[in-house]
Order: sequence, then structure tokens, then C-alpha cells
Amino acid sequence: MTAGGAIDVLASRLGGWATRDAPLGGRTTYRVGGPAALTVEAEDEGRLLGVAAAVGGLGVPVLVLGNGSNLLVSDAGFAGLVVHLGTGFESLGFEGTEVRAGGALALPTLARRTAATGLTGLEWAVGVPGSVGGAVRMNAGGHGSDTVTTLVDYRVVDLSTAEVGDHPVADLAATYRHTSIRADQVVVRATHRLAPGDPRAGRAAIDEIVRWRRANQPGGANAGSVFTNPPGDSAGRLIDASGCKGLRIGSAEVSPKHANFIQADRGGSADDVRRVMDAVRERVRTATGIVLSTEIRMVGFDDGGTP
Repeated sequence: MTAGGAIDVLASRLGGWATRDAPLGGRTTYRVGGPAALTVEAEDEGRLLGVAAAVGGLGVPVLVLGNGSNLLVSDAGFAGLVVHLGTGFESLGFEGTEVRAGGALALPTLARRTAATGLTGLEWAVGVPGSVGGAVRMNAGGHGSDTVTTLVDYRVVDLSTAEVGDHPVADLAATYRHTSIRADQVVVRATHRLAPGDPRAGRAAIDEIVRWRRANQPGGANAGSVFTNPPGDSAGRLIDASGCKGLRIGSAEVSPKHANFIQADRGGSADDVRRVMDAVRERVRTATGIVLSTEIRMVGFDDGGTP
């Protein structure tokens, strides 16, 4: 069966659940890139299991989309199925010092609400424009902490097997910005164990993180840090030292404010962003011998977007 034929069969199986050729780039913080062949909004686990049953045996690639804060979609778009968690997965519950958060809950919301409740440990998340599920998948972090520091367990719907399971944090095998979660697994809930704190101190910590980010990082259309820090060094320092600050190709450039950010112009090209990434990697390799690896998930590129 051709790729297009598989998409047609999947669209038929999903019926009214699926939308064809919906814009995908606009769902990312880069705000550039093409459409998805099919998109499904899931409001509960039942819908996710229905998607899993429909996908079975077709070989259609699946992309689980959170807030799109760590994603670059090619101008050609994504020739597969995008699964996006709806508001039904934005729950937040408290039991003592444990917090249960839905996979679609925005990280800044999680940070502010836990701090206001008098719990400390997730203040760092106020500066990450992602979702709870996305944070678990990539072990997101910042300001000296990361997701697995407080994570206790997480719940996953596996779209390849139509299975639902709760897992302890150890199952993640988490390292720096990487875990064992696959592209066809959906994190629908996460439990964090926090420490008692002072709401006023929590607000002050959050305000300081917000001030620091505004002073040191650019706004606009970007996906945050593009490259992971190599052992014992900073990707931003290496990029700056290699003369890449302000490097522009077409509608994308290395931010003059922070060298590890690549900005996309309004209405620009995702492929230009990719070209800037490749140029930066090559300049740093030539100047230092270090090959940078990207944190960004590359979608729809012919080579898969690998370094």
C-alpha cells in the first residue's frame, strides 16, 4: 500500500475524528512549517485507544503533539497522523505533597499553581513553554533542575499496542533531555512529589526566573535552546565563540541576544531554520572539533532531521 493509500484508509477508519491537511507549523512555537496529513484531537483515553486501533497495521507515522515548544516542522509538512491532547488532559490534583497533572497541562501553569499551594520543586517550569507530557518525554528542565528530579510516576497510552500503563520514574531511563518514551507513546498524566514551601517564596522564585529569562533570552518565534550542552561546556558559548551570533539564512537567524536560540521571521521558512542549524553545527565543528546535537525534534525532513 502506498503512503497516500494508507492515509486514506486511516482517514476512513477515524471518520469524523480526523482532520485532513490541518496547519501544523502554527501549533509550534516556531510558527513555521507545513500541514499534517491527518490530525486528531483526543479528549480522553478512550479516544486515544480508538486511534491506536485505527492505526494498527497501516505503518502510518504518528506524531504526538503537546505545545510544540521543541519542534520544527518542515515546509513540506508531516505525511502522517498528529495526535494532540485536548483540554480533557489538563487536570491538576493535589494529595499532600504529591501533584497529579494531566499530560496537556502547560508547564507555566503547573509551576504557578503548585507554588501558590505552598509546594516547592517545580518553579523552574514557569520558563518552559511546553506541556507536562512533553516534559516527561524529553526530561525537560532548567535553572538547575529537571523533570525527573521530582517525578514519581507517569501514565502512558501506547498507540502501537493499544495498552495503557502506569510506570515508575525509573522506567524512563532518563538522561539529559532524553528518555525511553517513544514517538508513538502518549504521556497522559504525571505525578510529582514536591516539598512543603512558602507561597511567597515560591512567587518570588518564579518572578526571578521570569525576569532572568526576559533579560537573557529572546522572545519571538523560537524553540528555546537549539543544541544540548556538550559535557563540560555550553553550546551557546561555543556557537558565540565560533562567530555565529547574528548568522542569517533567508528568514531565520541566530539570535543576537543568545547564541543557542534560532529565530524564525513571521511568515518565514522552517527549511531556513534547518539551514541555519546545519550551518551553526558545521562552523562549531570546524572551529572546535565538537559536533553539537540538537534538542529540537525535526519533523518531515527527508533525512529525519538527524545531525
